[in-house]
Amino acid sequence: MAIRMTEQVYLVLLALADHPRHGYGVVQRVLELSDGAVRLSAGTLYGVLDRLTAAGWITESGEEVVDGRLRRYYRVTDDGAATLAAETARLESLTRRAAAVLRPGLAGA
Repeated sequence: MAIRMTEQVYLVLLALADHPRHGYGVVQRVLELSDGAVRLSAGTLYGVLDRLTAAGWITESGEEVVDGRLRRYYRVTDDGAATLAAETARLESLTRRAAAVLRPGLAGA
C-alpha cells in the first residue's frame, strides 16, 4: 500500500519512533513535536494509524484496560523506521537547498 507522506503521517511515525504509544499518547506527542501547530482529531489519528499498519510501517504492540477503556499501543517497525529515516534525510536535503537559495535576510522570516 502506497502512503502519501503528509505532515500528519510523518509526525505520527516520529511520535512512535522512541517508544510505543497509545492513541492519546500519539496525539499529545504530535502536539509537542509540532510546537502545538498540529492537533490530530480522533478520526485523523485512527485513519493514519490504520494506513500505517496496512503499509507495515507500524504494528500493534500491546493492549491494556485503563478505567474500563481499552488502550491499544503501536510501535514503528523496521520498515517504518527506514521510511522515517529516508523522509527525514529528504527533508534535510530540501532544507539545505532552500537555505542556499534564500538570501540571509529572508531565511529567518
